[in-house]
Amino acid sequence: MDQLLAAVDLGSNSFRLSIGRIVQQDGTPQIYQIDRLKETVRLAAGLDAEKKLGDDAIDRAIAVLERFGDRLRSFHPNRVRAVATNTFRVARNTRDFLPRAEAALGFPIEVIAGREEARLIFSGVVHTLPPSPNKRLVIDIGGGSTEVIIGKGHEPSLMSSLYMGCVSYSRQFFSDGIVDAHQMKQAELAARREIEVIAKQYRKMGWKEAYGSSGTAKALFAILTESRFSDRGITRAGLTKLKDRIVRSGRVIPSELPGIKIERADVLPGGLAIMSALFDELGIEVMHTGDGALRLGVLYDLLGRDDEHDKRDESVRQFMKRYHVDVNQARRVRHAALTLFDTMFPDGPERAELRPALGWAADLHEVGLSIAHNAYHKHTAYVLENADMPGFSRADQQLLALLALGHQGKLAKLEPLVRSRPQWKAILSLRLAVLLFRRRNEIEPLPLTASVRDNSIVVRVNRDWLAQHPLSDFTLRAEEAEWNKVGFSFELLEF
Repeated sequence: MDQLLAAVDLGSNSFRLSIGRIVQQDGTPQIYQIDRLKETVRLAAGLDAEKKLGDDAIDRAIAVLERFGDRLRSFHPNRVRAVATNTFRVARNTRDFLPRAEAALGFPIEVIAGREEARLIFSGVVHTLPPSPNKRLVIDIGGGSTEVIIGKGHEPSLMSSLYMGCVSYSRQFFSDGIVDAHQMKQAELAARREIEVIAKQYRKMGWKEAYGSSGTAKALFAILTESRFSDRGITRAGLTKLKDRIVRSGRVIPSELPGIKIERADVLPGGLAIMSALFDELGIEVMHTGDGALRLGVLYDLLGRDDEHDKRDESVRQFMKRYHVDVNQARRVRHAALTLFDTMFPDGPERAELRPALGWAADLHEVGLSIAHNAYHKHTAYVLENADMPGFSRADQQLLALLALGHQGKLAKLEPLVRSRPQWKAILSLRLAVLLFRRRNEIEPLPLTASVRDNSIVVRVNRDWLAQHPLSDFTLRAEEAEWNKVGFSFELLEF
């Protein structure tokens, strides 16, 4: 096997592209990074007081994405995953410029939740470390958020995403570039207030090894070791010496700090304050750096999907267990929904995205029953859109929620949410499957088929089966009025 995968990490400070080659070693696939691109965008610095990204920041981002898109032009869509982090999460105009960003890159961009970012970061870091039986603490100080994870092996146990980053803190506390003792103390106190919410839980779980990933940790490691403020990685004493040096100088002066990269100078004070606060609140003694980070975690996540070890399948299984889903009923509905979907939607570019989503929605459509039977489909949709689901992006979860919301009840509420005709086909498939298996028993073969042409839906159902199921007959005929409300004609034919 010699295949390429690509990960695009759209961070609050930098945009990064990593291309990895998959190589089998003793039957185990490994990723070797063969090309990397990094450009400093400072997206978080483009947020105004109303949390909207300004035109200059958007233009910088688009220009970089066009260059990345040029490098990725020969890649198949299922070999590329682009993820966007904190600034995309908090910007109020993300929906306005995201289509333009996707057009520039040439691939979909997933805005991932903080815990999903933490999971991917941990995966990326531990894949570059030697095996260890110990619990590991991994910290990633990004431009707009900081992820804190404890895990063992490749599995994270505790994951948090804190709303503080080197760009946002440097902008908030050191906007003019001046660094004095008072402002540094204020920045540290602000960071400690964020960290104290999680500190007790993390101290209780404990860890044996601590690692920092990405720009801030690597910058601090280089400066502390090359300036001889520390001889064993990032330490509390080394951080204190660095703070004293910068405060005495009144600003970050690159010529005084061996190891610093020029582009890191403006955001170093904020990152330094956050790292110092983490050391104090969590009781860290020494921290080493890991070469892996979010983008490597994304590559390994893509590899898992390619090898049919999709993290999303695992998340669905966990949700089915957590919410006591009837697995036999889920299996029946899933099989019927996918069978109907395959007959009405045999090909097309949107099929590859919709078909797995339909399967997962069928597996999880009864999650809301664990909350209340009345309007349970609404409870299901809320959970699927808002819960932490490792492996799923926000867009993934919104699609699952849409399908779950549409599997019963009124269709008119979906009209503002449905973005394409293929999504209506998926909703129709799930509605018919749930309707068929209301008695929760096996039906073989399926007594109906469905077809969609333009705005016309035709459902053909076995006459004898329909006569034996008067409730199903009534419900099927009621579908005509529902589909008419959203612009479809619905015809029920017997055979």
